Amino acid sequence: MSVLPWPDHLLSLEDWNALPEDNSRQFEVAEGILEVSPRPASGHQWAVSRLVHQLNGQLPADLRVLPDVEVCLVTEVPITVRVPDLVVVPASATKADAARFQPHAVLLAIEIVSPGSVRRDKVTKFAEYADAGIEHYWIVDLDPPATIMVYRLVDGEYELMTEAAGELLVDAPARLRIDLGVLAL
Repeated sequence: MSVLPWPDHLLSLEDWNALPEDNSRQFEVAEGILEVSPRPASGHQWAVSRLVHQLNGQLPADLRVLPDVEVCLVTEVPITVRVPDLVVVPASATKADAARFQPHAVLLAIEIVSPGSVRRDKVTKFAEYADAGIEHYWIVDLDPPATIMVYRLVDGEYELMTEAAGELLVDAPARLRIDLGVLAL
């Protein structure tokens, strides 16, 4: 079993890139501090796969949905790199096959709340994504009945556009219909 070399300083992007690959946990960096959390459980992963399936079937050809990709919210030290459960980006942004996306390329970030991520998803990432200028943010809560809170950036702050259970209908970043009933195992 390998042991991660735990950083003893605030991380730069070069430090982040130099960390060894480890898929046993989920890693993010907030203000230069490495955050480690367990990999999402099967119910969470099922919801991700069902959302990807629904979005892929409805997004226009010039948009892509991607799970588990890095978004570099702050590039100068101390850096912030988040890994939303899903992002929607322009197809042109995926052509370079980059390791991470800049926030201006992310049209929609989606987080699925897990027992250990409630505050992070609803408070911390909420503020970070808004500060970074990500226009649309969805928070999915799988506790029955499953709900989606849809936010849009207005004058630098997220405003709740709608909260849905059962079915979500939105017009931005594209016209989408999401069946929340299929998200739970």
